[in-house]
Amino acid sequence: MMETFPAKVNTETSSPPPSSSSSSRVTVANIQVNLLFLRSLTGILIILEIALGLLVWALIAGSWYTASPGFGWVMFVSILLWILTIFLFGIYFTDTQEKVPAVPWTLTIMSFNVASTVLYITAFIVNAASVKYSVSWQDYNSKAAAAFFACLTMIAYGASAFLSFLNWRGSGSNAATSQATGNNPA
Repeated sequence: MMETFPAKVNTETSSPPPSSSSSSRVTVANIQVNLLFLRSLTGILIILEIALGLLVWALIAGSWYTASPGFGWVMFVSILLWILTIFLFGIYFTDTQEKVPAVPWTLTIMSFNVASTVLYITAFIVNAASVKYSVSWQDYNSKAAAAFFACLTMIAYGASAFLSFLNWRGSGSNAATSQATGNNPA
């Protein structure tokens, strides 16, 4: 029995290679962040949506918006979507979509972007139509600038909706599309 036991046992250990400084993921306070997301088209669009949405609601809030009830809708849409887009940025930035696979992220994000686009279309139309109810020239300029930035925000959400649609369409296929196209994985 002693003959099968090796006379010398190798106890050397190896350590993982040091990570390069150009890594796309950095761990900060046990939260892993994806730095490459900031350079992606989706990341740029989300940052643009946050900045433009902030301009929209700040310009409306800085004016006398109670003269027209439509500006209450513009404020609601712009602030709500601004907050939700910040949360979406956090989800992407921390790679939560990879850590929580139970949520259908591609469908959820596409639905959010499509709904945001539709809501911003209505907010832009209401904002642009209500600019004439301004009390002063400064008020007029703020509301007109808010309408311009609402249009840009609407375009940014539309581009995000299109990208998320392409991502959703290419993220996987169901059994019906696999059989129809002849791409049967089995």
